Amino acid sequence: MDSIEYTKDSTADKEHEISCTKCSGKTTHKVVASYDLRGDYDDGQNSMQWTIDHQIIQCLGCKTISFRKASSNSEDWVQTSYDGEGEYVVDESIYPSRVDGIKGLGDDAHYLPTNVGRIYDETLQALSSQSPVLAGIGLRALLETVCKEKDATGHDLLKKIDSLVSASVLTPASAAILHKIRTLGNLAAHEVKPHSDRQIGLAMNIVEHLLKDVYILPKQAESEFGDDG
Repeated sequence: MDSIEYTKDSTADKEHEISCTKCSGKTTHKVVASYDLRGDYDDGQNSMQWTIDHQIIQCLGCKTISFRKASSNSEDWVQTSYDGEGEYVVDESIYPSRVDGIKGLGDDAHYLPTNVGRIYDETLQALSSQSPVLAGIGLRALLETVCKEKDATGHDLLKKIDSLVSASVLTPASAAILHKIRTLGNLAAHEVKPHSDRQIGLAMNIVEHLLKDVYILPKQAESEFGDDG
């Protein structure tokens, strides 16, 4: 039979190293509130203990609030030393999801055109959810959407990217880099090839720089300085 105990704030004030959506890399997050479950299962022959912690956490650096769900059970245990000491394996989920080194555009994303912003959000979600194939396809779709929004010409994405150089939207060096991301996206879409987190993360950083240069910085400059020459 199952026996379940519900407790409030039994894991409050604990600290965890978690990637922050605003800070750079992992930072210390403190549990400010929790609702935790402790369970026992015993059918007379087999028994197991399990835990599920639902936690509101706060970055001790930027003070951003997130949600953490952590679960473990007595069957998932790994030895960590030669003298037999070990620890339970913890399955951790963080919301909003995130990836080390990828902070996203944050509030600046509202400067993006609607379609560009939607594809960007979906691509970032795929990346944060550890879905490299979908993230690669999303990066290519993001380039396609930018090209369409900027009235690029050409029968394929290669030509469209090159046309943005002629239109002075991109520099030749920027176009050369975007062609590498185009190839990455093609492999994801046509060969279902997953690229490494490092490759996808770098590609996302490059595309974010593109979005900043093409959309965000011009609108911020116009807002701050006006459209005077």
